[in-house]
Amino acid sequence: MGRHDIQADLPPSEFRAFTKALLTDLRALDHMLEHGMIESGVRRLGAEQELFLVDRGMRPAPVGPEVLAMLPQPPFTTEIARFNLEINLDPMHLRDRCFRDLEDQLNTYIEEVRDAADAFDAEVALMGILPTVGKSDLGRELMTAEDRYVALNEALSRMCGAVYRLHIQGADELHVEHDSVMLEGATNGTHVHLQVSHEEFPRFYNAAQAIAAPVLAVATNSPILFGRRLWSETRIPLFQQAIDTRGASSHIRVLTPRARFGDRWVEKSILEMFMEDVSRIPALLGRNVREQPFDILGGGGIPQLEALQIYNSTVYRWNRPCYGVTDGAPHIRIENRYLPSGPTVVDEVANMAFWAGAVLGGAEHFGDVDQRLDYGDARDNFVAAARRGLNAGFSWLEGTEFSASDLMLKILLPMANEGLLGAGVAEQDVSRYLGIIEDRVTCKCTGSLWQVASLRNMGTGGTAAERLAALVGASVRLQRTGQPGHSWPRTGLGEAGGWRHNYLKVEQYMTTDLYTVREDELVDLTAFLMDWKHIRQIPVEDEHHHLVGMVNYGTVLRHLAAEQGANGEKSLAVRDIMDPCPPTITPETSTLDAIRFMRERKLTCLPVTKSGALVGIVSVDDFAPIAERLLEERIEDA
Repeated sequence: MGRHDIQADLPPSEFRAFTKALLTDLRALDHMLEHGMIESGVRRLGAEQELFLVDRGMRPAPVGPEVLAMLPQPPFTTEIARFNLEINLDPMHLRDRCFRDLEDQLNTYIEEVRDAADAFDAEVALMGILPTVGKSDLGRELMTAEDRYVALNEALSRMCGAVYRLHIQGADELHVEHDSVMLEGATNGTHVHLQVSHEEFPRFYNAAQAIAAPVLAVATNSPILFGRRLWSETRIPLFQQAIDTRGASSHIRVLTPRARFGDRWVEKSILEMFMEDVSRIPALLGRNVREQPFDILGGGGIPQLEALQIYNSTVYRWNRPCYGVTDGAPHIRIENRYLPSGPTVVDEVANMAFWAGAVLGGAEHFGDVDQRLDYGDARDNFVAAARRGLNAGFSWLEGTEFSASDLMLKILLPMANEGLLGAGVAEQDVSRYLGIIEDRVTCKCTGSLWQVASLRNMGTGGTAAERLAALVGASVRLQRTGQPGHSWPRTGLGEAGGWRHNYLKVEQYMTTDLYTVREDELVDLTAFLMDWKHIRQIPVEDEHHHLVGMVNYGTVLRHLAAEQGANGEKSLAVRDIMDPCPPTITPETSTLDAIRFMRERKLTCLPVTKSGALVGIVSVDDFAPIAERLLEERIEDA
């Protein structure tokens, strides 16, 4: 997706030409593999860092393009949302002090982003999902204004009917719809690439698949989305569902998702993976590819395989096969896409070292892993790790069973240690980074577990928005210390950045746990709810959760009194007494505008709707904390 001239709306003839170029690239790659043209004997490591920009209230700060304008390109580049940025690190040989050099390089680059962001009152946050991100932050107006992102959104929207659905069940449940691919902007990852030779690719890729679950389990850092506690690594289902173009089908039809773990072990080469993807997953984007790979090969050159690279950039295996050219030499690599950002740079580098070492060690020790571990078990392990993190249990080789912690401490950490030392990585660095992983496992404190424990520590203090802002605020502050996340103390409300930032928009404090009635229900039920829950107004919604009216306490009492006077012969329906056109506001409404609106209309509460759907309610009681804190400040200043 690095090119700026790709399109989603190519005419059919040009899209067919792109498909032809893609198939030609596959044949050219087959030729290069067969004739031993792929670089071997070289082990490189590369990485990409995605990050959030947040304002002083710890909410998304859509100033990415402005910050980027103050930074050199490369290594800095855009991401899909205006509050995301990406850093592309220099590939380096996997040996000696490479991980320490990677850490130093990444710290230097992030400090450059911090300095540039400071001019816009913004900060850097390294998190898999930003807890304070709301649906209003994911509108198309906050998409980075580049053709490639617009094209991606158009292509995915066309294929999924412009309805992006999320349904994630964890400690809480999230079931929402969205209108763009901007849901992807809520996630940030740390991608790491490992270069391998053609001959060893099947062995190394299969090892990467086998160890994916335990590596993910110890790296989780994304437990919260839209205020809900979901999976330990909620990025996994969020990203998979955000770009799922399959739609509904017959229950007996198997359709391949665009983001996935995979379906089978690799048997012979990287080519079979590309061929499988092209056979099952339609191209999203294309361009007029002029490269003629066989002409280039015939002239002694090396083709970029442009069509294949464009296609592969929109197929999201969690361990993705990649082709590239470095210093004129063609190579293949495995790209790990499932590691989240954060909690700190040193945590991220430790995750990379553990992954690389476990792949290297596993490739040596597993033998024919396809004969020792059922592929379905490897895939199930990955889902279990995303759901439960270090609390997961795994099916392992020869049908053995392990807890995540035991598998890492007894098998994978020693294996990763051997793999890194065997590659020539400095012993001091191996001890440093794998020591962080071991400490994290021993004390059972991943980034996800720290966030959940901190929320529990805050209890019901403040608003939900304040508690989420405190998580981000503490993360931003502690990330600057460079101390690994497992050593962080639990945070409190004092990290929220001040109460004012958490009352800017209605969505930050509106009530979303609602009692509602349907318009054909009995008025007596409404009266029962009002009396039981001490509610003076109740929204009326239809079966699609669209607001169709409001009922207030006074109206209910009058009609019930009239019904009693008529000897209770009537059975009034809610539609008979409701206000069918109640005033509403949107979640993005500013607090000041909401207060003015309610004062003008002499209202005590307001339903909050989005595209007609009821999403919350705000009442005068919700403004009481604002008044209380303003009064406290006045008294303190007096």
